[in-house]
Amino acid sequence: MVINSVEKYKPKLHFAPKQHWLNDPNGLVYFEGEYHLFYQYHPNGSTWGPMHWGHAVSKDLIQWEELDIALYPDENGTIFSGSAIVDWHNSTGFFPEEPGIVAIFTHHLDKKDGSAPVQTQSLAYSRDKGRSWEKYKENPVLAHESKVDFRDPKVFWHHETNKWIMVLATGQTITFYSSANLIDWQFRSEFGEGKGSHAGVWECPDLFILKDENSSEEKWVLLVSIGDDVELEMGSRTQYFTGSFDGNTFITDQVSVKWLDYGKDNYAGVSFSDIPKEDGRRIYLGWMNNWRYANQIPTDGWRGQMTLPRELTLRTIDGESFVIQKFVKEVDSFLTEKIPLIEKIQKGSKKVVVSQGPIELDIKIERMESKLFAITVHHTKEQSTEITFDAVKNQIILDRKRSGAIDFSEMFAHEQLIDTKLTDSINLRLLLDSSSIELLVNEGAYSLTSLVYPDQICSELTISSPEGTIKVQGYLSSLKK
Repeated sequence: MVINSVEKYKPKLHFAPKQHWLNDPNGLVYFEGEYHLFYQYHPNGSTWGPMHWGHAVSKDLIQWEELDIALYPDENGTIFSGSAIVDWHNSTGFFPEEPGIVAIFTHHLDKKDGSAPVQTQSLAYSRDKGRSWEKYKENPVLAHESKVDFRDPKVFWHHETNKWIMVLATGQTITFYSSANLIDWQFRSEFGEGKGSHAGVWECPDLFILKDENSSEEKWVLLVSIGDDVELEMGSRTQYFTGSFDGNTFITDQVSVKWLDYGKDNYAGVSFSDIPKEDGRRIYLGWMNNWRYANQIPTDGWRGQMTLPRELTLRTIDGESFVIQKFVKEVDSFLTEKIPLIEKIQKGSKKVVVSQGPIELDIKIERMESKLFAITVHHTKEQSTEITFDAVKNQIILDRKRSGAIDFSEMFAHEQLIDTKLTDSINLRLLLDSSSIELLVNEGAYSLTSLVYPDQICSELTISSPEGTIKVQGYLSSLKK
């Protein structure tokens, strides 16, 4: 079967645009039965260009309907990243009859004289479930006299202070503002000096409360993405901080840097606002790419896709709080053709022939006396991706240098590592789509997200233990017919 070049790497379970360029998810919001995904979009090319807000909606987080462009550039600049909320009580005055959606975004204006660009925060609103948009006539609503990097507003309602809170990326810090009406903003505090990683510019923040999955304890979590720097081994990636927030100031309780993902391809992710209380989940979505090679990936007529949506929680491990990621439950209904796997592998390997569609491996491995074992994804006879578990080095290693197309970036072939003590029992959830591998380890304690560009998703899987014995139990799922 000859595959159309435009469709060759198009994902089956992940959102990607029909054509042209996509990057950061923006304006993630749930309203009247629909999940809204806005995103950075260049409608006139498949590399980064003048930014618009693309728009898609879904009722199940997996099947997305691409709608018309929501926001276009104007005299204030192009449309950079931001967020969206439901104005339930008409705090803005935009919705005298019934609630609607407000988008809060960065206007980015390049100066014709070559001086530093200007970034300001602006509003747009929709009274018809996001199908049409009107920009606020008095835009912008927030500017700064000196900061060049002043962008990516994430806004939410803070019940304790009865105010809207804006979390804004400001160079190497995060700045907090508050407002009663989304229009008039007051500075509250600034966070970041001496905290976390400063290897690149800080971008795309998010702030929210998470519950510990094993107790009733709650903490605030601040996500901060870090832009690419040529000296970085990983390129662009995302860190997070746990701590407290009183409506004015965020205080972290952690000392070391904590990474949201150990792969190279999960960036600029944020969470959905206005998820109903009866649902109660904190649902996250990231851009599955890396600025080091985002403009060069070998897709035809389109570039960029999102991670699978993930539910976030907290887990206390050795006295510290860590963000836990699990694929949203909605994924399960699309992967229902299950093959049980119960194997004891002693100094050998087990091959499993699989279907061509997206597949998921959900297994528990008891490593017994084995110090080294691996899962090899055979995309074709010549193309493969290998995931090695090394109990001596205490590392999980993903190697994609034989996975298919890799020649567009020298960095793409570098190994991706999770440094973790390999216990006697390891839980794995591995999901393969047309051009991606998402690995969750120990029920979401670690995440590794990686793009791959093989000729097909998978022809067979090999689980091997060359020197010792492992016991494998779980199942292999494929896309529902």
